[in-house]
Amino acid sequence: MKNEPFILRDLFFKHVAQTSSLPLGLEIREAKGVYLYSADGRKFLDLISGVSVSNLGHGNKEVAEAVKRQIDKYAHIMVYGEMIESPQVEHASLLASILPPSLNSVYYVNSGSEANEGAVKLAKRVTGRREVLSCNNCYHGSSQGCLSLMSSEEFKRPFRPLLPMIGHIRFNSTEDLCLITDKTACVIIEPVQGEGGVQIPKPGYLAALRKKCDETGAFLIYDEVQTGFGRTGKMFAFEKYDGVVPDILTLAKALGGGMPMGAFVASGELMKAWQSDPPLGHITTFGGHPVCCAAALASLRYMLAHKKELVDDAERKSALFVDGLKDHPLVKEIRAAGLLIAVDLHDCDKAKKILYLLLDEGVITDWFLFQPTSFRIAPPLIISDSEIVYAVKKIREALDKLA
Repeated sequence: MKNEPFILRDLFFKHVAQTSSLPLGLEIREAKGVYLYSADGRKFLDLISGVSVSNLGHGNKEVAEAVKRQIDKYAHIMVYGEMIESPQVEHASLLASILPPSLNSVYYVNSGSEANEGAVKLAKRVTGRREVLSCNNCYHGSSQGCLSLMSSEEFKRPFRPLLPMIGHIRFNSTEDLCLITDKTACVIIEPVQGEGGVQIPKPGYLAALRKKCDETGAFLIYDEVQTGFGRTGKMFAFEKYDGVVPDILTLAKALGGGMPMGAFVASGELMKAWQSDPPLGHITTFGGHPVCCAAALASLRYMLAHKKELVDDAERKSALFVDGLKDHPLVKEIRAAGLLIAVDLHDCDKAKKILYLLLDEGVITDWFLFQPTSFRIAPPLIISDSEIVYAVKKIREALDKLA
């Protein structure tokens, strides 16, 4: 069709619900490695990985072949938890094998929001308590329960009433740990705050949080939706920061190898709570979809087989970005947890403008919900040194235009 791109663009804005008044509006025809290719022939270096989803890059052959094999066998056959499906069982077994012994039972859902909803429900069900604490500037999803966990009234006000008995503590504040009491069902926290602008935990903070939760009987939930699967230079961020093991771990984004998938992981003993009082205490139709699990299994196998160059090398690659940008006069601070990086300009207007300057140069970056003075760098873990050098060059050129 002669004017197909224009027709498709019109239909996009007419029939696909928009989440902002200024979507990127790029029509992507193909994605390979660390690049996206648009319908009009442009090539874009992807520095956000679909917001930490495409850790293995785009078009990983093993993942694609696993999806094709599984779809030829069966797709959906029954609601989650009723039938033995090999992709679920094999993936859950492999995932449990790389986690601490107390995290040995996986409940599959469809997204990070659902994973966090399930984790909080489980904590309330087992403890019999109702108070939930989260952090200022946290982001755990957009469903009503997860929205309740946000500290931002700007986001919450139009949707009230929300869940009651939600409290907030300051990330990295040991003083606020006194707010955790024997009335607290759980504390849900990102070990590295993502939308807060890559806020790194101070040494000892997460250990102190773990100790306080143990003293009060509150569950500790780690939201590793963004930080899981090599993003921070470890398979999971909890391995990197104080070595604290949570009671419940939530996962999504990179979990599915590019397919939509979430999960929360706890002990088998805790998960038994779903079976009675009431039975079916948490149910889902498409959670653990066999095609998604096949992709997740292939993705995890690939990452473990290539751990040295993907996970273990993330910190070195991160340093190439940091060292290449830190001396630019507009860069005031860089916060990095492996290949999750916030470049802070201490200027909201400049941080917004640089996204569009880079887009014009074929580089896709992003912003942070609760840190508007920073822009995000979170490329696929497969990014090469030469691609990092190129990215740094383009970013510096864009910064020069803002100076």
